[in-house]
Amino acid sequence: MSRGVVLDRPDDLPSWFEPLLTRVAGCRSEDFSVLRKPAGTNGRSSAVLVLLGEGPAGPDLLILQRAATMRNHAGQPAFPGGATDPEDADAIATALREADEEVGLEPSSAQALALLPELWIPVSRFTVNPVLAWWRHPHPVRPRQVTEVAHVARLPISELADPANRIRVRHPSGWIGPAFQVRGLLVWGFTAGVISVLLDMAGWALPWEPGRVVELPDAEAPVPAARGGAPDEVVP
Repeated sequence: MSRGVVLDRPDDLPSWFEPLLTRVAGCRSEDFSVLRKPAGTNGRSSAVLVLLGEGPAGPDLLILQRAATMRNHAGQPAFPGGATDPEDADAIATALREADEEVGLEPSSAQALALLPELWIPVSRFTVNPVLAWWRHPHPVRPRQVTEVAHVARLPISELADPANRIRVRHPSGWIGPAFQVRGLLVWGFTAGVISVLLDMAGWALPWEPGRVVELPDAEAPVPAARGGAPDEVVP
């Protein structure tokens, strides 16, 4: 079982970042997903960047949308991230490198604050390391790998938490999980599962009735998980 670890707590950290930063310390992988890596399994390591910054509408989250032509996860919103390269020093290096390559994020503009628990994705056999970071110096970003990234957005936390934007999605396989409809994007799967848990941990979530279910046509079959841990958006 993996646990969250706080790496840094800057004196000038925005007040809205609490109590999230405190609560991720010691949080467990089972807080995010019921899926466990089988003993003796050698999964491929990867990392995603969960980047929070101060935008025009208050705190927001950086999300990209995969290109519609991709073999895996076509058109699906995701955190920046990908597989670990041999030269990457750690998960932070992987997440920042991938964000630079995908959307042009300047690595020095972001400060890693915590490592969330490692999460196991059976479909792709990846171990995903989510890196929680503060976008200390936000700057314009855009798709750099147009064959992989179609769109980049900063989604306000207030809109993600708005009950009117929270739904559930059902895959043709029968799997049902949390999702968000924000600014023309349908965020679901692994990304939505992580966002949903973080909203609760931070105290940002608002009461909502998870009654509305939207069908997901033409999507890859996810692996059921109680907390929305569907197949991740990390591409081999």
